[in-house]
Amino acid sequence: MQEESDKEKNPEAEKEKAKGKPCEVKGDIANDVELLDAYSRAVTTVVEHVAPAVVSIVVETRSRRQEQVFAGAGSGVVITPDGYILTNSHVVRGFESLNVRFMDGVTRVANLVGDDPPTDLAVIQVDASGLPYAVIGDSDSLRVGQVVIAIGNPLGFDSTVSTGVVSALGRALRSQDGRLIENIIQHTAPLNPGNSGGPLVNSRGQVVGINTAIIVMAQGIGFSIPSNTANRVVSQLLSHGKVQRGYLGIVAGTRRLDRRLVRFLNLQDEMAIEVVSVAPDGPGSQAGIEPGDLLVAIGDRKLTTVDDLHKFLTEWPVGKPVKLTIVRGKEKMQVEVIPVEAEEE
Repeated sequence: MQEESDKEKNPEAEKEKAKGKPCEVKGDIANDVELLDAYSRAVTTVVEHVAPAVVSIVVETRSRRQEQVFAGAGSGVVITPDGYILTNSHVVRGFESLNVRFMDGVTRVANLVGDDPPTDLAVIQVDASGLPYAVIGDSDSLRVGQVVIAIGNPLGFDSTVSTGVVSALGRALRSQDGRLIENIIQHTAPLNPGNSGGPLVNSRGQVVGINTAIIVMAQGIGFSIPSNTANRVVSQLLSHGKVQRGYLGIVAGTRRLDRRLVRFLNLQDEMAIEVVSVAPDGPGSQAGIEPGDLLVAIGDRKLTTVDDLHKFLTEWPVGKPVKLTIVRGKEKMQVEVIPVEAEEE
């Protein structure tokens, strides 16, 4: 009887109960959902703008007896409206025919403009104009943890998108022919065979890297050549068909210096290049450079990354002596080194 009297007193409340409750996310969780929606919109926008510039590259070559055709595939990204395409050297090197398939299904024959195995980069060209193209960004602005997006054509699936973050900068990686590629971007955007040569882009839709490799036995580890390296290589390939660079005969990596050492030696920057190994009888060895030395300047240019050294050696005349400022222990000194032209293996 008491329950019936309560219903009579609160009929509106009973009606509300009968309606049930909406399945709605509120409070802090709702804010998280809004952030995820914003992230999704950002990725979608980037893909809509960049994907039309991403192509699939199909390569073929014949055996010496012309009895068998070997085929391969990779990805590339259009970087100019008149058909210049950036990809990996290992995707196109040594093959007899190159065909490029665009997002709209059109296939065009491509010619090799030039390739550079030391950086695993190459430029090819198709006879076309008015093509959608991607904008090259500044890879030096990348930070660990930054969101990146990989677009490519893995395993024959066109315009495949994966996302991740920059997990490390300044890595070194050996290419398929055994060469050591330095200053690599490591990221977590999943890659598969066929992604090679495709772009790694930031949230602004700018290309910050060219995907080059995966580690088969690992999960979620990918590597990309920095866009600033690509910019330098592309200009040389377009001008000369190859990269003309000096060679010091050293392997090095980027290293952060102790602040006390920076203050003690009055250095210009906290970053330097650490020498990992020195080739016997090479220019570096002849100049007295030793493993463990820290390179802080060459000529009048400070060195904070390996890319700084590569850029300098690309611009500096081969055979012309240059002063190299190094830190050994707690001593700063200068040595004279004579770069020689790097031989293509």
